[in-house]
Amino acid sequence: MSLDQGGYDAVCRADNGAGGVLSSGTISVPPRQPIHRDPRYYQQHSRHHGTSMEKQPPRNDTADLVRRALDFKTQATQCYKDKKYREAIGKYHRALLEMKGLCRVLGDPDTGSKSPSSVLSTISKASLTDEQKGAVENAELECYNSLAACLLQMELVNYERVKEYCLKVLRKEGENFKALYRSGVAYYHLGEFNKALFYLKESHKQEPSDTNVTRYIQLTEMKIRRSVQREKKEDL
Repeated sequence: MSLDQGGYDAVCRADNGAGGVLSSGTISVPPRQPIHRDPRYYQQHSRHHGTSMEKQPPRNDTADLVRRALDFKTQATQCYKDKKYREAIGKYHRALLEMKGLCRVLGDPDTGSKSPSSVLSTISKASLTDEQKGAVENAELECYNSLAACLLQMELVNYERVKEYCLKVLRKEGENFKALYRSGVAYYHLGEFNKALFYLKESHKQEPSDTNVTRYIQLTEMKIRRSVQREKKEDL
């Protein structure tokens, strides 16, 4: 019986001290210690012996987290193709949460407020295979790009959020056509026409024949001209 359980084996001693042999020849057994039911006793006992009684949660397998993230991204893409945009948004977010969980497992617990560039930096330094690193990096950028695309399909578009997602992509891939174009569209609808024109012209360099880009450039230049004319009239 262990000491933790409060009892222990009788020990015969050759001398006449406590726990020794009595004159009658019988063995005296020290009194049985009370069993401690209070869990604080076990915590103190464990600390004293340098051990922990608490079961540590199992560490998530990185390969499994990568697989789940990619699975959610694939499901989201299918929802987008099926025009189930709200469902797609939810699954893209789930994929991104799995990637942040991956970063925590890889030793970077502070991922909640980090930009994608820092999250990808954590992944790039991790003990993943080159194939896994590339898959996760591409998936994260695709998630943000696709989230912007989904939002643009909503009846009430959150252009501020569209801009935010696109800029996350551009921090990593500055020449990403879709992110450049959608950034321009977002800035246009937010009334920031000079910024809109910059991103639209950058996207035009990537795809000169894209008619949507050309149309938005024309609309933006018209807005800027009208703004300049209005300012001139006000100065008169």
